[in-house]
Amino acid sequence: MIHKKQLSQSVAFGLFRLLSVGVVLVLFSILGFIIYKGIGVISWEFLTTAPADGMTSGGIWPAIVGTFCLMAGSALFAFPVGVMSGIYMNEYTPKSWVVRFIRVMTNNLSGVPSIVFGLFGMALFVNYLDFGDSILAGSLTLGLLSLPLVIRTTEEALKAVPDSLREGSRALGATKLQTVWHVVLPMGMPNIITGLILALGRVSGETAPILFTCAAYFLPQLPTGIFDQCMALPYHLYVISTSGTDMEAQLPIAYGTALVLIVIILLVNLLANALRRFFEKKVKSN
Repeated sequence: MIHKKQLSQSVAFGLFRLLSVGVVLVLFSILGFIIYKGIGVISWEFLTTAPADGMTSGGIWPAIVGTFCLMAGSALFAFPVGVMSGIYMNEYTPKSWVVRFIRVMTNNLSGVPSIVFGLFGMALFVNYLDFGDSILAGSLTLGLLSLPLVIRTTEEALKAVPDSLREGSRALGATKLQTVWHVVLPMGMPNIITGLILALGRVSGETAPILFTCAAYFLPQLPTGIFDQCMALPYHLYVISTSGTDMEAQLPIAYGTALVLIVIILLVNLLANALRRFFEKKVKSN
């Protein structure tokens, strides 16, 4: 009987190990393919110049700048709203019907396709509020897209903080707000920061929302304000991969653009891990 259990355990662990290795191999195969196809066009000129000749030559600098503008704009909207919503749901009314309703709506929003957010952003921000096709409209739309993830991440991070810390703070005479600000938030900050930056990583790769709200097909100059259109790496990649008169010249640029986008997302994830370790060390030192 013992031998049979050990055999079953070995088979199960072997299967799990095989599946894990398979996932890693698929990931590295995709990365290797993109690097092989795109590394040839990567150069300083490609990264710092504007597209030219109908996007069959030149670089992707306006698309890089536009992507970072949209990421920053969405963060300015989603982070404060999402973090405060998570604090309210977990710390102030954790068992009320309002929180249950918000949680259900948040979960539903997480499953809404991004193209629906794009249509909503076009109807609300572009047309109704008359922002036009602009960085502001695109940033607000992307902020709404990432808001459910920020709320849920914040709520789960605060749930992980032991209640004994809250009780000890209140026993020492601290108010509810002081407890949240000085005890709960610092303890949950590593996980909150990780969730926030991972939300940025998702935003950086979205195409459908910016397609309806801000992205320009060909705009070689840099934006000068929040009411200007902009190019963005995901939409630029879509355009040069699916349309144009010289696909043979455009495909290497498409692979190079994909490689740059992957590198940006990788750097965002590395930043999330670095910030997580920094705040973990800070919490432990205090």
